[in-house]
Amino acid sequence: MDTTPAKDERDAGRLTPADDRSTFTLHINGTAQTLTLDHRTTVLDALREHLGLTGAKKGCDHGQCGACTVLVDGRRANSCLLLAVAQQGSRITTVEGLAEGDRLHPLQEAFLERDALQCGYCTPGQICSAVGMIAESADGFPSHATPQEALADDGPVALGPDEIRERMSGNLCRCGAYPRIVEAIEDVAP
Repeated sequence: MDTTPAKDERDAGRLTPADDRSTFTLHINGTAQTLTLDHRTTVLDALREHLGLTGAKKGCDHGQCGACTVLVDGRRANSCLLLAVAQQGSRITTVEGLAEGDRLHPLQEAFLERDALQCGYCTPGQICSAVGMIAESADGFPSHATPQEALADDGPVALGPDEIRERMSGNLCRCGAYPRIVEAIEDVAP
């Protein structure tokens, strides 16, 4: 006697391809974008493959290099680690969204003036991370390099070279443009 379950019984409880997708809205660079994507799609892939925003780069795809850094609700995040569907309603800013019209963001200008790049692959992530880092320090969030005496103060954290290097340590540059990156951020940091 055949005890193999019927095909209908085997398929019961399985998701169909349509169940693997959702429609949701992300606010990208100030514009609402309604997308229907597979649940496994990362923010990075949504930006690059579905919206044509190629500033954020796929470096390691493991959240270790920072090339994909974007701002999510004003805080820096590795977009390769974020599922797009989980960011419903979030405000995401990419390097393309930092400029105001033809006027570059002050950090974009500083990176150009200081020649804080070589190949440029990591630069969009570096710039987005620097924007987020400056906001974090302005909000009083300390880092490992923040002096003990500054921890008692609820005000902004001063951004000297050591503080900048510590806060930017999640963004790697294979070309080694670190000294110029720090100088560019110092030019803009309050």
